[in-house]
Amino acid sequence: AATPVAPVALRHTTPRTATALAGDLAYMLNGRTRGGAWGAMVVSLTRGDTLFKHEADTRLQPASTMKMYTSVVALERLGPTYQISTDVLRDGAVGSDGTLVGNLVLRGAGDPAFSNRFLPGDPSAPVNVLAQFVAGAGIKRVTGDLIGDATAFDAQLIPAGWNPRNLGSGYAAPVSALSINENILWLAVTPGGAGGTARVALEPATTALRVESRVRTVGGTGARVTAYRGHDGEIVVRGTIGSRAPTRRFSLVINDPAAYTLGAFHAALAARGVVVDGTTRLAPTPARAERVTGLPSPPLARVIAHMNRESNNHYAELLFRDAARGPAGDRVGSAESGNQLLQDVLGKRVGVAPGAVFAADGSGLSTLDQVTARSMVQLLSYAHQAPWSSVFHASLPVAGESGTLRGHMRYTPAHGNLHAKTGTTNHVVSLGGYVTGAGGEVLAFSFIYNGADRWNARSAMDAMGATLAGFARE
Repeated sequence: AATPVAPVALRHTTPRTATALAGDLAYMLNGRTRGGAWGAMVVSLTRGDTLFKHEADTRLQPASTMKMYTSVVALERLGPTYQISTDVLRDGAVGSDGTLVGNLVLRGAGDPAFSNRFLPGDPSAPVNVLAQFVAGAGIKRVTGDLIGDATAFDAQLIPAGWNPRNLGSGYAAPVSALSINENILWLAVTPGGAGGTARVALEPATTALRVESRVRTVGGTGARVTAYRGHDGEIVVRGTIGSRAPTRRFSLVINDPAAYTLGAFHAALAARGVVVDGTTRLAPTPARAERVTGLPSPPLARVIAHMNRESNNHYAELLFRDAARGPAGDRVGSAESGNQLLQDVLGKRVGVAPGAVFAADGSGLSTLDQVTARSMVQLLSYAHQAPWSSVFHASLPVAGESGTLRGHMRYTPAHGNLHAKTGTTNHVVSLGGYVTGAGGEVLAFSFIYNGADRWNARSAMDAMGATLAGFARE
């Protein structure tokens, strides 16, 4: 049998005519990958001509380049300064002694940034802030229930087409309008006395979930810990931790985000002396409820910047549904309503042909998502001249410098120039965005590969991106 040859990165070129550019791109696209299907298109936004296309109207899975479609519909519908508020409401009066005769409600509106990513402090930071606001409003006791309202979105926690094998991973956490910390919890394991049981705490603390420690404290500084869900839904933690070990933290996906978030708010209220006499339950907000306080997200521009640079699926799923709800929140956010809005924007404003795109989710994780290379370039062309163009451009990773492109195309003409969204799953590699050629032309491009030869596909895309950056017409 032949000795396998280690893959070698493709070299970029510096073509000086449109014909030479097309030939170089075709060679790079066709010459290396073993099997699979490609779609590609390059357009000069400066001159308006198409410089290259290959199966540009073939529908392919986009992976995380789908987040650019989500970005466009969110910016188009909500605007870059829009903020999503997680609110606290009451449906009764507050007496002079601080007693609320009625229910207290935590209403989620699909804020993906309800976490300590943008707030100082530990994972309890967002509920701590709200609980402090409630105490500051003079509420000391609630005679009724603590209600969690997640009805801004439909009840589908897991989008269609998500691989069940991914569901225990943080990048495939359940989707809910009432979420905290991107629906990831932390188990903090602290050693006890020698031979004793270690202490296990949930972060953020919550009244919605019990944790049982079966972790033994042994000698040394190491830790070997596993966690699983017991018959009653509690988290059971087993293993060992060294008596001289620091507190170790392990992450788990939150299965029921709304209940967990409500329980975290309940715990934060209790820590500030606010007593709830009734139960905690999930239900719609009572009709006559009045707003007590709220915590707004950062402006949409900052939220989208994080989503695209770090390719955060949780942010994409919530924003996809937020856009469908609209600024007035007058419809339920869902994958279906998100896809309907996307089709409307693509068809009426971007000029994409009917049937070219289908979105089963907002992140690109679903295997049911489909786009064409042409639709992606059309989307990029539209975003380039939109009022929020600078926000969209700034959200994209930069080759050799930031986000998911930090390690790509370094020390080539694309370094610090090409800015684009990446996409990667087990059988998809994609790249779409902008680059300024050596001759000053601004180019929009889309490269999509569906197949098993991911390394060579990514190598080809890096070479094609650098080649576009080196392109100048003589």
